[in-house]
Amino acid sequence: MKKFAFIGGGSFGFTRTLVRDILTFPAFRDAEIALMDIDVEKLDYIKRACEKIVRVGNYPAKITATTDRVEALKGADGVICTILSGDVEVWKHDILIPEKYGIDINVGDTRGPSGIFRALRTIPVMLDICADIEKYCPNAIFLNYTNPMAMLCRAMQEKYPHLKITGLCHSVQGTVKKLAEWVGANHEEVTYTCAGVNHQAFYLDLKWNGQDMYPLLREAMKKPEIYNDEQVRNDMFMHLDYYVTESSGHNSEYVAWYRKRADLIDKYCTTGTGWNPGEHSYILNYYLDRKDTWRDTINEWLDKPDEEVELERGEEYAAYIFNAVFGDNTMFKFNGNVRNYGLIENLPEGCCVEIPVVASRDSLESVSVGKIPEHLAILINTTARCEELAVQAALEGDAKKVFWACAFDPLTSAVLSLEEIKNMVDEMLEQNKEYLPWYKG
Repeated sequence: MKKFAFIGGGSFGFTRTLVRDILTFPAFRDAEIALMDIDVEKLDYIKRACEKIVRVGNYPAKITATTDRVEALKGADGVICTILSGDVEVWKHDILIPEKYGIDINVGDTRGPSGIFRALRTIPVMLDICADIEKYCPNAIFLNYTNPMAMLCRAMQEKYPHLKITGLCHSVQGTVKKLAEWVGANHEEVTYTCAGVNHQAFYLDLKWNGQDMYPLLREAMKKPEIYNDEQVRNDMFMHLDYYVTESSGHNSEYVAWYRKRADLIDKYCTTGTGWNPGEHSYILNYYLDRKDTWRDTINEWLDKPDEEVELERGEEYAAYIFNAVFGDNTMFKFNGNVRNYGLIENLPEGCCVEIPVVASRDSLESVSVGKIPEHLAILINTTARCEELAVQAALEGDAKKVFWACAFDPLTSAVLSLEEIKNMVDEMLEQNKEYLPWYKG
């Protein structure tokens, strides 16, 4: 019997989906699913949901729930992390303070000043989790879903290089499905090589049944309904020649081209799937709206008739990786977040990159992609180096490096002067001092 520990298991959508996927593999039908969260109410909800999946699927699996992380981790074969350090009343300032200084943020969980401060609060917690994994399940595969993905994985892999850690994002396979739909292809017939950093990886090679798919994609862009489906990243594709993985709302924050002026937001950020890219603080507004109503959505799912409960395996990577490493050992290739030791030659050595990884028996092997196109390397180098500074700031307790990481962020530097950035960062440090014991003011 295998054991899977879910840290931050109260994340209802992620946990429910991943538990469903894990149990579809024959090797894991009788697994122990150990759910851990510090929120007792959410933990109770997700336990009931997982028990429903087990009952409907007639699985001989065991569901446990605890607020004790050690209890969940003891003897685990696989660990999944979906935590959030601080609730909406804490992280809302990651968006509201930059807004005061003129930086328009749509999501704010990955990079830029908002993502950097989320990383500063979250890295210490992730390192504590790693310390427990090292002690109680050192051979476990640790899969992280928490953002900011690259900075968290970079910090954990720096401090615990011997642990089997990688980070997963569904934007890679999700985008391929969208691109296939646009050109009339079956996504299962599409092959690709995708590399860069999380949320800013590009399809260096994209083929449908062995033929270059990019000419078809360029032709599809002539249709307004397709171009307007993802304005920001479709505009990036038409100018940069390669398609980026993450949605328009996110990408509008990562570059200097779309959110620095109101007229540019009106021109390029009016449409997009997933998030509404034109809305300032979309994700904050979404969470605030759900603050008192999230129980309704969960109760609606719990009240579903058994025959309406979806048991078919989805396309998240986690269960496939576990199955490849310690299930039936069917090899599985995915895009994971790992340190760059010669994997992408023209990105910083040791930074966190998102590249192809092959999972097989007791192994996660990264695949080198060599050099990426130089114009993409310029863009991604800036991102990666800002993330490197932010991780160093967190590990060393260095407020100056926090400022430098924000100062060279493309959108921030396009909008603010150095003095304005310094004032903004100081205000954000002061706001977060409860989570930053090294900050002296």
